[in-house]
Parts: sequence; structure tokens; C-alpha cells
Amino acid sequence: MKRNLYLHILPLTFLVSCFLVISSCTTIDVFEKNVAIPKQAWSSQFKPEISFEIKDTTSLYNVYLVIRHTDAYRYKNIWVNIEAQPPGGSKNSQSLELQLATDSKGWLGTGMDDIFEHRILITPAQRPEALKKGIYHFRIANIMREDPLEHVMNVGIRIEKAK
Repeated sequence: MKRNLYLHILPLTFLVSCFLVISSCTTIDVFEKNVAIPKQAWSSQFKPEISFEIKDTTSLYNVYLVIRHTDAYRYKNIWVNIEAQPPGGSKNSQSLELQLATDSKGWLGTGMDDIFEHRILITPAQRPEALKKGIYHFRIANIMREDPLEHVMNVGIRIEKAK
């Protein structure tokens, strides 16, 4: 009877041990915050603000703009203004045209049903960057001609350690 009990417990113990080893080795160092766009109509007056804290200054980071929209979004691109303020620094602003689709490939982001998500690298010079310790503040504004910009669901910032 005891032998049968050990035969059932031993595989379970092995699986739990494997899970703990694998999960401890695959930690992902990511910050992501998304803000819902009211009524999926992004007004130029609605400028989501996102803050996050960097503690590890030994790593390099990639910064992405995250945009979620429905398939009904009418454009292949989006114009945004991103205002960033590093800890102890002054605000800087950049206007970006971000490509969301092409004629040949369709939507460039990942999709499920009629919702598409784009993670677009916005780090200066398109390469990882060393960030200072402290709190970073971002403000994202829609600067498209259509106001409000219909069918945009969320906008956000994603920070991840470069590999």
C-alpha cells in the first residue's frame, strides 16, 4: 500500500520541482501600463499619463508604445506626441508617425478576432538605452487630424530589459 502511495507522490514532487526551477530562471523584467480610451474614441484633449520607477541601472532597456485598436480603425498609421520626463531631468517631447499596417501585409501587430495590438519600439536610435534610477513620467497625445480618433481601445508604455 505504501509503495503505491510513493508511486503517485514521486511524479508530482518531480513536476513541482521542475516548475520551480523553470519559473525561477525565466523571470521577465517588464513594466507595462495601458490606459483605456473612453468610448474607443481618442480625443486630442485626452492625454494619458503613465509613470514607472527604474531601480536597476545596470541593465539596458527598450521602450515601446503599445496601441490596441479594433479592425474598424481606418488608417495604416497613427501620429502621436510622446512627452517624457526622466528623474531629475526636463521634459522632452517627440512627435512620431507609427506604421500600423501595409497594403501587402495588413495589420502589423498581433491580432485576435477584431482586436489588434502593436508594440512599437520608440527608444531613441532604436536601440536599448541605460536609464537612470528614479521615476519616469510619460504623457501620450493623439495628434491625428481626426478628432476624436475612432476605434482606438488602449494606449500605453512598455519597458523591458534588453536581452
